[in-house]
Amino acid sequence: MAVSQPTPVETRPGRPLGPRIWRWVIAVVILVAAAWSVTGLNVSVDRLLNASGDAWNVIKRMWPPAFSIEIKRGVIGKVLQSIYIAWVGTVIGAILSLPLSFLAAGNVSPRLIRLPIRQVFNAIRSVPELIVAVILIAVTGLGPWAGALAIGLHSIGTLGKLSSEAIENIDAGPIEAVDAAGGRWISAMRWAVLPQVLPVVVSYWLFRFEINVRASAVLGLIGAGGIGSELVSQLNFRNFPEVGAVLFVTIVAVITIDLLSSALRRAIIQGGAGPDQSRSGEALEDLTGMSLA
Repeated sequence: MAVSQPTPVETRPGRPLGPRIWRWVIAVVILVAAAWSVTGLNVSVDRLLNASGDAWNVIKRMWPPAFSIEIKRGVIGKVLQSIYIAWVGTVIGAILSLPLSFLAAGNVSPRLIRLPIRQVFNAIRSVPELIVAVILIAVTGLGPWAGALAIGLHSIGTLGKLSSEAIENIDAGPIEAVDAAGGRWISAMRWAVLPQVLPVVVSYWLFRFEINVRASAVLGLIGAGGIGSELVSQLNFRNFPEVGAVLFVTIVAVITIDLLSSALRRAIIQGGAGPDQSRSGEALEDLTGMSLA
């Protein structure tokens, strides 16, 4: 009679030590960097504990908002001026960034041209609108024109990068068809590339307009026109009910524009985009959600 051998018990292999050590190292580095950053702010514990109470005190002083006073001061017109600044800046950025985006796309532009254009986009995006507006005010003087130019210049970098990435995700088949028919490069861009990317590019323009509306309100703080000038004026005199009214009107205007723009973007992306452009549109919607959160 054969004696059955005992079945060996399978033991679960232990987790390798290397990844665990690296996780702890990364966690310690993040904690040390966070602690070092907080110490660099020179914020005391007492100030942190009293911050919520001080903020609530300011909010209470804003209530009730002085709508009647601000309406007499023309708050609606100043909000509309901020929207005009954002719109003109977006148009400037859209018109100038579209042709440059073709030169920056890796699948339709040679490396010798592509790399300098991309570095131009990077350089433009590295300078905030606020600094650009401060420089332009010295040239154009105080007023909304400086704000519109600052927003337009900064939009070129962002829209150019997003549009060039959309071009790089297109289907290469139509371009090959134009080349086979003996078409020029400009013909391939016009008839093979532009119809594929235009829905997504337009949605990028609308998304940038949303951002520019908020940026135009900030630019008013330095005298570049818009609602920001009224806000800083009331803050200087500690007229908190008037400040509450300005903030309320600004928030309502921004939310309304965001909702309308989101609906338009969704209709454009779903109605006119192919598979690759749909994925780009979904990424844009995610980015929009994060920016509004």
